[in-house]
Amino acid sequence: MAHGRQLPLSRRSLLGGTAALAGAGTLTATATGTASAAPAAASRTVDVVIVGGGLAGLTAARDLVAAGRTVAVLEARDRVGGRVLGLTLPNGGVTEGGGEFIGPTQDRIKALADSLGVATFATYNTGKNLLYKDGRKSAYATDGLLGSVPPVDAAGLANAAIVQASLDDMAKQVPVDAPWTAAKAAEWDRQTFESWLRANAVIPSAKFLLDVACTSIFSAEPRELSLLFVLFYIAAAGNEQTPGTLERLTETANGAQELRFVGGSQLVPIKLAATLGDRVVLNAPVRTIARSGSSYVVTADGVTVTAKRVVVAVPPPLAARISYDPLLPAGRDQLTQRLPMASVGKAIAIYDTPFWRADGLNGQVVSDTGAVSSTFDNSPPDASYGALMGFIEADKMRALDAAPAATVKAAVLADFATYFGDRAKTPTSFVLQRWNNEAYTRGGPVSIAAPGVLTQYGPALRAPVGGIHWAGTETSIHWMGFMDGAVRSGERVAKEVLAEL
Repeated sequence: MAHGRQLPLSRRSLLGGTAALAGAGTLTATATGTASAAPAAASRTVDVVIVGGGLAGLTAARDLVAAGRTVAVLEARDRVGGRVLGLTLPNGGVTEGGGEFIGPTQDRIKALADSLGVATFATYNTGKNLLYKDGRKSAYATDGLLGSVPPVDAAGLANAAIVQASLDDMAKQVPVDAPWTAAKAAEWDRQTFESWLRANAVIPSAKFLLDVACTSIFSAEPRELSLLFVLFYIAAAGNEQTPGTLERLTETANGAQELRFVGGSQLVPIKLAATLGDRVVLNAPVRTIARSGSSYVVTADGVTVTAKRVVVAVPPPLAARISYDPLLPAGRDQLTQRLPMASVGKAIAIYDTPFWRADGLNGQVVSDTGAVSSTFDNSPPDASYGALMGFIEADKMRALDAAPAATVKAAVLADFATYFGDRAKTPTSFVLQRWNNEAYTRGGPVSIAAPGVLTQYGPALRAPVGGIHWAGTETSIHWMGFMDGAVRSGERVAKEVLAEL
């Protein structure tokens, strides 16, 4: 742990830009009338067809159009944004159902938002965090000399510090553009993060802190992840000038949860899509990508596009559900079979005021129990109403995938009441987004890799197949799994395609 700081257990920018998810929300008025629904039996011929209208696909389209190329963006949903989704509230506000936060070194999403006039504001971080562990609730400072230090035993803090420092040191040895080439890649890819933690986080309270960090960052359990994949993810939490660290992934202030977007994060893809006009086609899930001479014919519901190049900008598991002719190389197909989505949901309760602030709390919780083990204050910048957001992740999300919404709501509100008192039991409204149940996402915030995947199949992640190119946050070498990674992947693939046209 850098500078002797305790592992700061804040919550990552959900869902990075392919990151960052998908939902049942509709395209707002900003983009309605610019993007078009697919008319029956429509056809287009363009230079490049892009599959997926999330941040990655829209960014690629922007850059290709700026270079003078013709494009069509085919989006399966009735909205743009992918894993970035604004949920409209009964009080007229908007809250984030998917990718939400940005922070230091996430330069590309910030530059894109700035260019579109979407402002940021600081995530509410004034007051104390709460730790709920072993049936006891403890408040702790976020701005002390040691940073955000959950009040666990001294031995656990010391052990967690050593573990964090070890992870950061190992991550420095992982090339972000090819983690499978690290000197110890084979050794690290043979084991799960769980097995490594058991050997190194030997104090129970330290193991608890690292487990919570894992589920908060990945929405996956340590047993599901390759150690090499975890180290790559840490290494990628930076930019070309600044190495990634675990602390940057988990912190709010000076970390990946530092800022939010005024009006909600989906404003960024909505405004970007508006600049592209009717090049963006909604309600057009792609079914087949077939080679035809020197071109490709991409068939979606209601529209067929012929193009010189194809960009597939959806998560690997969804890319695998498209039919390809000719078949994809075995290595690429095998890769997509082995990169499942993690499991996540977001529940947001709305109140007349952010009442927890008057109690000296910032709305952030770390817990060892309940459906919700981490929370944030999702209130708007003017605090005109209060919003408590809880993440439901990994095993806890899977346990509730089939539960009625009312059951999930009851479980979440019970947790909120445990953490913040009886006032949390009676919100004015409540919204729930379960990404595992979304047809065009099936989980989130990101695809994850188990042992053996990166070393055996990793080289196929970005390698073009003929005229088919791959984008999406999972293909980014910086901030994979985040909105910034999605934007970076779109910029990279546009350059790649332009070099071939």
